[in-house]
Amino acid sequence: MKKLVALLCTGLMLVSLVGCSKPADNGGDGTATATTDPNAPVLKIAGLDGGYGTAGWEAVAKAFEAKEGVKVELQLEKNIAETLRPVITSGKNVPDIIYLSVGAEGKLTDAMVAEKQILDISDVLTMTIPGETGTVKDKILPGFTDALTSSPYGDGKLYLAPMFYSPCGLFYNAGLFEEKGWTVPTTWDEMWALGDVAKAEGIALFTYPTTGYFDAFFSALINATAGPEVYTRLMNYDVEAWQLPEVKQAFEIVGKLASYTEENTVANANKDGFTKNQQLILDNKALFIPNGTWLPGEMADAPRADGFKWGFTALPAVTAGGDGYSTTFAEQMYIPTAAANPDLAKKFIAFAYSDEATKLFIENGGAVMPTVNASSMLAGTDNELYYSVYDNGAKANAVGFAAHDAVEGVDLTSAEGIIYGTVNSVVTGDKSVEDWYNAVVEAVKKFN
Repeated sequence: MKKLVALLCTGLMLVSLVGCSKPADNGGDGTATATTDPNAPVLKIAGLDGGYGTAGWEAVAKAFEAKEGVKVELQLEKNIAETLRPVITSGKNVPDIIYLSVGAEGKLTDAMVAEKQILDISDVLTMTIPGETGTVKDKILPGFTDALTSSPYGDGKLYLAPMFYSPCGLFYNAGLFEEKGWTVPTTWDEMWALGDVAKAEGIALFTYPTTGYFDAFFSALINATAGPEVYTRLMNYDVEAWQLPEVKQAFEIVGKLASYTEENTVANANKDGFTKNQQLILDNKALFIPNGTWLPGEMADAPRADGFKWGFTALPAVTAGGDGYSTTFAEQMYIPTAAANPDLAKKFIAFAYSDEATKLFIENGGAVMPTVNASSMLAGTDNELYYSVYDNGAKANAVGFAAHDAVEGVDLTSAEGIIYGTVNSVVTGDKSVEDWYNAVVEAVKKFN
């Protein structure tokens, strides 16, 4: 189960989401060094041996060596943060590239962001991708380089290159919709209308695993009600933005959705019972659940209704013709300021967005790069449905507040925090939408 991590590091708070994929154990020591000219330049890459394993990195490294005539040394370990921390502190033999997401265990990347030990790589966006004719900027899906997990200081510059992304949205039983002749709602008005129809048949419109899943859901909803410019202001603790009526509208939608939420949801919205809420979709007891691409695998062995078939959609738009959003969680790679070969490192990052590298990552571990051609490479696989959501018109939404001095006693975004943790109380009716909204605004004021 994905977890929201509220991070306090070196006196700064950086709230972000990582890890849309389920972790997996992979064999091998995670180290690969292909043999090339002994006098060739050496590119050192260190990173996490995580849910996608090491085979993709090994394949891409070999392809880069062959293309550029260089030597790539890979150091991929499950405890890479622990291994690298003394290296970064000493400033000696620092890797040229680090693959370790914001929020990953050990908080090394967060500390490096806070201490400004990561190189500005904005020029990578205008680089021509090795072996291709287009630029990196043209290849990356819209919205990824603007996220605070890529541009953490809000200065419009790129520091952490986005990679290995997973879309999150609303899962449902497509087989049930086909059986009933129902159409997946594209607006919230259509959602309410469907909720009334389903209720008449004893089916709830909505459920959720735990309140932690509202990180992806609620942020995408605010983007839909207020728009990306306001959303950026919200993530930078702009009090005036949080007081706008279009922002409050998102709270009100959640309040209305509470009346359509399956009655046992709150009781099971915890680490022990969350799968019971997920089972509601498989049993046709609820129509929609917010989740990520790991859900089908997590419920692979669970019983299900006859004709069950996974469906996936972005959140509905507020008005007809408006934008629907699907939150995206992406991992990151970056160049430390102490790297010995930053130019070669930039070239490797550019190559990572090539069709060749994208295909190698997919075929050797299933990691998907956020490129315009990646979804077409998933044709015929289970992931095609989920990763094509942006090809079908949805806008990408990234989650994460800007780095800020910590405020003692204020928890905005953990699963128990003011924004997401209050959802259970709203659903049960113990707290009004107005009280919830006002509490969030008051909390944001403390960051100014």
